[in-house]
Amino acid sequence: MVGGVTFATGSAFAQDAQGLRHALQNEASPAGAVQYGNNPSAGHYVNAGDAKIYYEVYGQGEPIVILHGGTLGSTYEMAPFIDHLSRSYKVIAISTRGHGKSEIGSAPFTLKQRATDAMAVINAVTQGPVTVLGFSDGAYSGYELASLYPERITKLIAIGAGEMRPGPGTFNLTRQAVVSLDKAYWAQQLALMPEPDRLDDFLARQNGLYNHLLASKELFSSIRCPVLVMAGERDQNAHLSTIFAAYYMIANSQLAIIPNATHTVFLENFPAVWASIEPFLKQPGISVQKPD
Repeated sequence: MVGGVTFATGSAFAQDAQGLRHALQNEASPAGAVQYGNNPSAGHYVNAGDAKIYYEVYGQGEPIVILHGGTLGSTYEMAPFIDHLSRSYKVIAISTRGHGKSEIGSAPFTLKQRATDAMAVINAVTQGPVTVLGFSDGAYSGYELASLYPERITKLIAIGAGEMRPGPGTFNLTRQAVVSLDKAYWAQQLALMPEPDRLDDFLARQNGLYNHLLASKELFSSIRCPVLVMAGERDQNAHLSTIFAAYYMIANSQLAIIPNATHTVFLENFPAVWASIEPFLKQPGISVQKPD
């Protein structure tokens, strides 16, 4: 039981999870939708030191890594991207440490840890370069990946992640607060988690990550690959001023702002998001001169 809600496990969950859902999803998932994040036919694990990280692989072609959002994020929320990209690319969809089927581990959560987790998965699939597409927390992990492994990351698409500095407020996620946002979603996620009894521990580690997260000039100026910085015009998590700041700090970046969309821009207007991403993926890795 979490936050006063009893969660299904084992065979009971197997019956309930015929259609996974992303957080705050209003409509039922389409019949026959691929269960991204819980698909045994595509799933694998890699040992990333103190935790096993779960990932799924789809399609053939040049590899592109998918990194979902944090806390309320899941591989399933990235379904529109996986559906489209797997037609032409080899998609490597990673469940972030502590999310879905990935273990929490023993070390504090950091951006560097998330980048090394992702690289452990990448190395298990390919020894060559990859493109990365990340949303929210996944985009911050993407920035770190591009900074730490410039020889491996050829392009980055960062959605809903701008400049971020610690304070003045603090994050204090609690089980009561997060579960109350979407009890049905958490019923599924707790059943997927290998360590559901560690939910409080997971949230404490998320709080630690967010309260110390620094993504500013030092990180952004170290990124050399082409980056598409994208956000919804009304993003309530990554305000436009922070998006613009990240764009200007990254030497080789492009900017896409989707009108009248919030943080989950790709769930609200995927055609507009795809219209910006598709040509970016086809462009060569050349520098773009920004206006003053």
